[in-house]
Amino acid sequence: MTRRKIWEIGGFVAGGILIVFGAVAIFLGVSGYTTTRDAIRDEGITFGTADDPAVAKHADQWAGQQVETGEQARAFAKVMREHTLESTGGLTYAEMGRFQSAAKPDDPAGTSDEAAAAKDESGQPVANGARNIWVTETALTTALNMSYMAEQLSMFGMVVGVALLLTGVGLVILAFAVFGTRVEAAQQFATRASPAATA
Repeated sequence: MTRRKIWEIGGFVAGGILIVFGAVAIFLGVSGYTTTRDAIRDEGITFGTADDPAVAKHADQWAGQQVETGEQARAFAKVMREHTLESTGGLTYAEMGRFQSAAKPDDPAGTSDEAAAAKDESGQPVANGARNIWVTETALTTALNMSYMAEQLSMFGMVVGVALLLTGVGLVILAFAVFGTRVEAAQQFATRASPAATA
């Protein structure tokens, strides 16, 4: 087997592998995309009305609609963050103390000093409820943002799949072109040589 023949076979094999990989990547991308959207839809999350400042700021075009896409999920996460900041007086998790302050029970800033913390009936420090809101908010918004990322990764997988598919088709066409040129050249040579052989 000549070196050229090996390259031709290699072109067919490489092209075939890329076509298979491309088709699989497209299938997985489409599957991930639809699964993500179905999971978001199943949660039954709905945007508030447009008179909510957070909705007006981050999701005005989807006011009152159900969250069904990754982009909408990301917008809803931003709305949730705005609502959480409102309920904690503009303070984030890291800016608040672990306990409710005895001196200022209504202050969401609280305190991390156990001695200055409000105590329950058993004498234990009372947890800062405003700070605990961030735990729930972080869990929910992380899930929403992950759905956005999953949708984007699925779309990226589809794009990569199309690129692999086209590259594979291109390699097969190139291998056919090289092989076809070789066969055509051999046939032309045989046609030219035959009269000389009969003479």
